[in-house]
Amino acid sequence: MDSKKKAINGGKWVTISTVITTLLQFVQIAVLARLLDPLAFGVVSISTLIINFFNIFANLGFSNSIIHKQEGDRNVLSSIYVLNIVLGIVIFLVINLSSFLVVDFYNEPRLQGVLRVSSFYFLIVYIGQIYSILLQKELLFKSVAIVDIVGGLFGAFITITLAYMGFEELSLIYGQLGMQAIKSILQVAFGKKFFLPSLYFNLNKVKDHLKFGMYNVGDGVFSFFQGNLDNIAIGGVLGVEMLGYYTIAYQLAIFPITKLNPIVLQVAYPVIAKMKQNASELKKSYLKILDLISYVNFPLLAGLYITADSIVPLIYGPGWEPTIYLIKIFVFVSAFYCLSHPLFTLAYTKGKPNLLFYLNLITLIVKMPLVYFMGQYWGVTGIAVAFLIATVINFVLNFGIVHYLIGSFLREFGKIILKPIVYCLLLVGMVFLYKSIVGYQGLANAIAEIAIGGLVYVGLTLTFRFSLDELKALRKLV
Repeated sequence: MDSKKKAINGGKWVTISTVITTLLQFVQIAVLARLLDPLAFGVVSISTLIINFFNIFANLGFSNSIIHKQEGDRNVLSSIYVLNIVLGIVIFLVINLSSFLVVDFYNEPRLQGVLRVSSFYFLIVYIGQIYSILLQKELLFKSVAIVDIVGGLFGAFITITLAYMGFEELSLIYGQLGMQAIKSILQVAFGKKFFLPSLYFNLNKVKDHLKFGMYNVGDGVFSFFQGNLDNIAIGGVLGVEMLGYYTIAYQLAIFPITKLNPIVLQVAYPVIAKMKQNASELKKSYLKILDLISYVNFPLLAGLYITADSIVPLIYGPGWEPTIYLIKIFVFVSAFYCLSHPLFTLAYTKGKPNLLFYLNLITLIVKMPLVYFMGQYWGVTGIAVAFLIATVINFVLNFGIVHYLIGSFLREFGKIILKPIVYCLLLVGMVFLYKSIVGYQGLANAIAEIAIGGLVYVGLTLTFRFSLDELKALRKLV
């Protein structure tokens, strides 16, 4: 099977996995929102923040370098494996020894136990991580999908069960650990035919990977702070409970994008990494990625914007209404974010992770004063708007880097983006008209709004973008 067919088949399995795990996440959040208070979500959000920060250093960028270099040397992979395990143990100890600093900063005693339990993640995840990377390198996305689906089901079952038993925020943490444990076991089972670690470690063997990864780590650090500065500020200044509201709004607006984009990007990166010397093909692939991402993401975001006041009470129950106006801001953050994300594939394919490092450094420098001043005057809403402004600036710089890597592309991009934007405006207009005439409260109105928006977008797409014959041909390929 050639790379194109593998990519299409991989896209099918990543799509299946993403749809199932995303639905599981929504069901889990909907159930937990009725069992847990905003403070519990805020506590878990801070714990996740800490884990994500340390995860930057434990990875050292090896996942991207292994795929970029198409690494297959057993001694090199064994050295990387050993280094990751050691770093995981070190980070486990650091989190446990320094957790009191986080507790003092947020003035929330419940964080102590949550952080200590969360730290076990680093003793689990790196057992199977390298196998997951190798499966992606070999374009075996069916195996990757099975791992994600089984892990997601197991984690959701543990989380919901423990939440009903009264474990509160710890139910989410134990669920995450259970999910990762199952995923690590399956990753080893599927990937062991490509690599079995030996008792070998030589730092010189991984110098090239470390050099490649250092920019990745630097980019990760700045990306972390510029992406989470709002969460840090809200939790530290406005309180952990307000962070709970902010987190729920962010998850509803941003989470689908973070799940849908990898359907394209997870498959695209190892495929285009094999064509890194062909500039015209890279440009064509990048534009195709933007085309697909805009057609998939934009209608979801437009629909969420116009139906937020209908679906939030249905999904989360009473008491979560403060998230509605935040969701409407985050919809625009998501729109710019999803168009910026494909730069990842170009930067790593061209061996230029340093460009991502500088991009996130500049964005962080811009974002810090915005978050501070707007948060001082307008509270949580000001911080959300500051996040949006910083995202727009990041988007402009992002496209400047793309121009540097592949040449002029804005005219082609303009043609690509025009139709989904017009379709979304028509979608919003039709749903708004329905809400104005009929109303927006209740399950029936929410279903009607979603149906109207979906019919408008799909109808326009089939009429002016894809024919039924083209869709049937694509289905046969899949």
